Amino acid sequence: MPFIQIGDALNDKMKSKKPLEKQLQATQVVELAEAAFVELLGEELGSHAKPQFLKNRTLTVTCTSSTLAQEIRLRQKEIVEKINEKLGKNEVDRIRYLS
Repeated sequence: MPFIQIGDALNDKMKSKKPLEKQLQATQVVELAEAAFVELLGEELGSHAKPQFLKNRTLTVTCTSSTLAQEIRLRQKEIVEKINEKLGKNEVDRIRYLS
């Protein structure tokens, strides 16, 4: 039995398992959202917004204050566009925020 590279094995597994691929993509969205918050809101505010998970194209974010939640609400379109731009496709439609 020939050996195959682990990266190739994982890629094959990802192609055959759609739920696994979706979960990986949701994790990627969370990581990109963290970077987008810091980039768009600045280090001070952006570091207090913590993306939690993506479900049904809605990104849920926890905020340390209602003021930050309000800022995210006001700039939601811009933030969603930045996340989708970084991802290279439209996976996020809106943001749900918890403060």
